[in-house]
Amino acid sequence: MLKNVAVVLLDGVHPFELGVVCEVFGLDRSEAGLPVYDFAAVSAAGPTLGTHVPGMTVSTPYGLDRLDEADLIAVPASSQPQDGYPPELLDALRRAVDRGARVLSVCSGVFVLGEAGLLDGRRCAVHWRYERELAVRFPRTRVDPDVLYVDEGQVITSAGTAAGIDACLHIVRTEHGAEVANTIARRMVVPPHRDGGQAQFVERPLPATRCDTVGEVLSWMERHLDEPATVEELAARAHMSPRTFARRFQQETGTTPYRWLLRQRVLFAQELLERTDETVDAIAARAGFGNAAAMRHQFMKALGTTPNAFRRTFRVKLAS
Repeated sequence: MLKNVAVVLLDGVHPFELGVVCEVFGLDRSEAGLPVYDFAAVSAAGPTLGTHVPGMTVSTPYGLDRLDEADLIAVPASSQPQDGYPPELLDALRRAVDRGARVLSVCSGVFVLGEAGLLDGRRCAVHWRYERELAVRFPRTRVDPDVLYVDEGQVITSAGTAAGIDACLHIVRTEHGAEVANTIARRMVVPPHRDGGQAQFVERPLPATRCDTVGEVLSWMERHLDEPATVEELAARAHMSPRTFARRFQQETGTTPYRWLLRQRVLFAQELLERTDETVDAIAARAGFGNAAAMRHQFMKALGTTPNAFRRTFRVKLAS
């Protein structure tokens, strides 16, 4: 049973990510019948540290020795250089996992777990901005940039900022059940569980290209998203053979005609869901999916959520 929780303070710690862990595990909510944790903020570099916010500092009386009794050790994001993590901290994290404790990273705190060797052979989450960097730095891990968090048993990793809330509530739900997690979520005025993953929050424009030979076809495709288009038809518009067109398209856009068109249709549908009152069926037709079921399928594949859930999250209220 989870009873003892510690959060690690590195120089340049991000206050929000630190606050997420403190809010879920550090407050006494016993009057509501909720569990109370033996909680401590632990410094890896002296009693007082700077934060990511200029002029703001945090202080704590606890050093790294406090980690040896923790059931859960959380590592929030910080601005500390990745080659400057204290060896004593990395050793403490390894010892914790060896004795059966769990470790949790919030956003870029995952790099600390990576330096400790705790990501090797494990799937992990990270903010989409750090996907490539993390994969290059720790090639023995499997980075999933689309999810809000990943639970690999003793190692839990979460994506950017607010995804730390999702991971913390997941741990509470696993330890104490849905009722306790839901009560904490209500206190925080956040959903106890969010639909989808961070993919729905990410703008993923296609790579900038010169498009010397397929530029006019791309423009036509953008203007006619609701029309079916085969490679043969597109190649004819470009005055090429289908094989040559497919090769040139891949060279100049970095993807295939089908994937390019599908991504543009998803982006257009996202815009309509956010900014119009049109029904999902109407949007599916305008975006070229044909029907709502087909659009739902593609949304789940691309964004990890449904059109209706996306609209509830991102809806822009129109002036009456």
